Amino acid sequence: MPLLLSLGMSTQGWLSLLVVLGVFIALQLRRGTSTDLLFLGGLVAVVVLGVISPADALAGFANPAVPMIGALFIVTAGLRSTGVLDRVGQRLLGTATNAAAALTRLSLAVGGISAFVNNTPVVAMLVPVVIDWCRRRGVSPSRLLIPLSYLAIMGGTCTLIGTSTNLVVNGLLQETYQATQDNQTTANLYHVEPDQRDAFHQQLRGMTLFEIGQVGIPCTLAGALYLILVGRRRLPNRTELIERLEEQRREYLVELLVQPDCPLIGQTVQAAGLRRLRGLFLIEIDRADELITPVTPSDVIRAGDRLVFTGVVTTIVDLVKIPGLVPATDLAYELHPSHRQARRLTEAVISKSSPLIGSTVREAGFRQLYNAAVVAVHRNGARLPNKVGDIVLEPGDTLLLQTRHEFDARFRHNPDFYLVAGVAGSEPRRHERAWLATILVLGLVIWLSVWTSLGSGSMAGLAVASLAVAGLMILGRCLSHADARSAVDLQVLVTIAAALGLGRALTESGAAQAIATGLVHAVGSSHPYVLLASLYLLAVVFTELITNVAVAAMLFPLAVATAAASGLSPRPFIMAIALAASMSFLTPVGYQTNLMVLGPGGYHPRDYFRVGWPLLLIVTTLALILIPQIWPFAL
Repeated sequence: MPLLLSLGMSTQGWLSLLVVLGVFIALQLRRGTSTDLLFLGGLVAVVVLGVISPADALAGFANPAVPMIGALFIVTAGLRSTGVLDRVGQRLLGTATNAAAALTRLSLAVGGISAFVNNTPVVAMLVPVVIDWCRRRGVSPSRLLIPLSYLAIMGGTCTLIGTSTNLVVNGLLQETYQATQDNQTTANLYHVEPDQRDAFHQQLRGMTLFEIGQVGIPCTLAGALYLILVGRRRLPNRTELIERLEEQRREYLVELLVQPDCPLIGQTVQAAGLRRLRGLFLIEIDRADELITPVTPSDVIRAGDRLVFTGVVTTIVDLVKIPGLVPATDLAYELHPSHRQARRLTEAVISKSSPLIGSTVREAGFRQLYNAAVVAVHRNGARLPNKVGDIVLEPGDTLLLQTRHEFDARFRHNPDFYLVAGVAGSEPRRHERAWLATILVLGLVIWLSVWTSLGSGSMAGLAVASLAVAGLMILGRCLSHADARSAVDLQVLVTIAAALGLGRALTESGAAQAIATGLVHAVGSSHPYVLLASLYLLAVVFTELITNVAVAAMLFPLAVATAAASGLSPRPFIMAIALAASMSFLTPVGYQTNLMVLGPGGYHPRDYFRVGWPLLLIVTTLALILIPQIWPFAL
């Protein structure tokens, strides 16, 4: 503090610094407070105090990184809605037989996926896939979910578009590059020596698609190796989670018809992944000329087969999402993709007064009475016959129905049913649009790769490309307008924009320059490695306490000012901030994906530290070695 006073920080500098510290402290003391509201409050404060103008405060909302991140949320939702991510997840863990094999498969794939698809939606999609695999194999989810989060975090550092942090830093780079076209502006903001201004300016150019991956990819590979060989032994084994999953079992009988377009045709039962799965058992195959029971792993699935299963509701949900596999009890079951979008799965318990009692499922006329189709039947404690259509309904039977969205509201208080409840995650996938979603995402990756490698495009151009692909996803019916709106995380976007405004306040008030000068004086400009390590560790500590994008936005001006004050290239310091702000492995609150797996994995905060500190040590050491080699300190 005396050092900063001796540097003559202005009143505005002190005010901006105090506001940022106030936001930081409030985040720690009031964990339940909305992050975006705190940062917005800080932004309003610096405007009211006269640190920056309202126009400068709102400039963060116009930063191209903000709409680009919003567009990528929609693109990822399109991949989810069309079943592309489902298919990837199922193939990812389908044949793994134990936790070690599953972790190896995750390590090989999740990092690659997260490099091109924002890591937060990737984890959101894969958590239920992992939990379902754990349920079937009797493995505790605590053995896999922390590694899933860590792998997604590291994978996001491999490309420009892998994480919001990289996009924010790149947006700031390009914004500063444009501002410093005027050498006098550079001198005023960062006090760069006149003979170094041109070289300094060139080091503020935007990133290419794979530039940060020169460090991110080695760190990801080293981190994955640690998780496979050492980290998995440090993970907790919460066996009570297995028991909890077992308690949720409700065995249904379901009869599914194999349509001519089903991808399982020609595969054996074993290859199709339908044999010896926890929570699912294939009782028989009813073929036109024969009845196959018991079913062996080598039996081949054919078009027209009726597959009779007993399984839990979550398994049934997964089964009916497979294209060409539909309930055999209702010939009017919705098959047309556009019609299926209006339907979902619902559980309903038959009451004592229901007119359905005494009728078979086939005779009950669900289509006429309720505009619904029976998918499966559960009867507690009773052995049901192997034909769903022939089951005589009784009071208390639980039916799994394909219904329209209004079914819940319409029949919740109907005396025919005791209970009506929708099944989470049962919304139909738009499988017929999977090819379009895949092509659009591949096109976006190629577009961004060429655009950035040629160095001819601004961040605004990248944002427009992402918005165009998001729009094509909606126009191509890969997802609905409502799904696109709900996919955009406004809290994240507002936090980013407000944090950019606070970062601008630190720069224009001179606070960033004063802190950087103090750091250089304390360490000495002849020790660039120590300066780099200091900034990197500062970002690591901050990102464990507040959101990663806010850390990147607020430390960016400090990184540039530190380089200017020491006469060094700003690029290694900027890349260090971008990488360190994403590497959150010690607490569940440092990164949103860590928080997402906290509950499903049954974790305690100490579990993150136990697994994460060796990982953080490995990637930090490797990053600090590689960064100066790839981006030299000298101008």
